[in-house]
Order: sequence, then structure tokens, then C-alpha cells
Amino acid sequence: MRTFILAGGCFWCLDAVYQQTRGVSSVVSGYIGGHLPDPGYYEVCSGTTGHAEAVAVTFDEDIIPADVILDMFFALHDPTTLNRQGYDVGTQYRSAMFYQDEEEAELFRAAIERNQALWSAPIVTEVTRASRFYEAEAIHQDYYANNSGQGYCQVIINPKLAKARKYYSAWLKS
Repeated sequence: MRTFILAGGCFWCLDAVYQQTRGVSSVVSGYIGGHLPDPGYYEVCSGTTGHAEAVAVTFDEDIIPADVILDMFFALHDPTTLNRQGYDVGTQYRSAMFYQDEEEAELFRAAIERNQALWSAPIVTEVTRASRFYEAEAIHQDYYANNSGQGYCQVIINPKLAKARKYYSAWLKS
């Protein structure tokens, strides 16, 4: 099993898709990359802690290749916008990949290079050594599964799920 820590806007979006991905055994929403110990959602949303909303995705490489997990990441958010995803604005919504070791850092850099051709603007995704990952509050875990009728889920997450089904259907659970 391998775990990637990825930040691509609101963690609810990445969580929703990776929860439905074959070979993924766990998706944990949380905060990483800041200076405040044990931050809470409202502190992170203030933009003053330096943390990004992120997901820790644990997957089995015998079922789904690491490159597919990373290519999905680049397809599910706009990695060319600095500190924002749509209407979500602030450093907490930055595009970032947090590596555990140099091998993982190289894998992340290769994914950026591979996916750059899909975008007309330069990818601004940070590749940063992982600091402590703080698990988000319970309400943020499995958010889409528990709140799929909520407006944000309908307007923001559903189109991302549709895109995942269109381009990655072979990798999604039926």
C-alpha cells in the first residue's frame, strides 16, 4: 500500500472521486503545510495558518498504478491557478503534492511534466516535502457520500465525478 498526500482545492472534491476509485482503501481529508499545530477547519479557512486542504489517498499499486492516481489528480482540478479553485480562493486551496521521500518527489515532478501538455497555462502545483498531516474534523470525512444532495456537491463535485467517469471509468468502482 502507498499513500499520496494531494491538495487540489476543497478536499471534499478529491475525496469524492478517490472514494469511488478501485484500489483505493482509504481517503482521509485533512490539513498540511502550515505552521499552526492541530488546526481546525475555520482556522485553515481564514488563510492565516499556511495549511492546505488535502487528502491522504492510500491505494494498492497492484490494482491501480500510482501514475493513474496522479493523472486523476491533475484532471480533477485546475493546477494552473495559484491559490484558488473556482470560487474557492486562498492559500488553503492551493494545488500541491506533499512527498515522503525523493523517489516520490520525482514521481510527482514527472506527473507534472506528463500532464503539462493538457493545459495551455503553466502548472503551478507545488511539490513540497510532507510535514505533519492533521486529520480534518469528522464532518469533512466522506463528505460527498454523506451530503450528496447539498448544493456544493450538486454544483461543484458532481461535474468532477462526471469527468472522472468519462475519462477514468475503467478505474472506478461500479
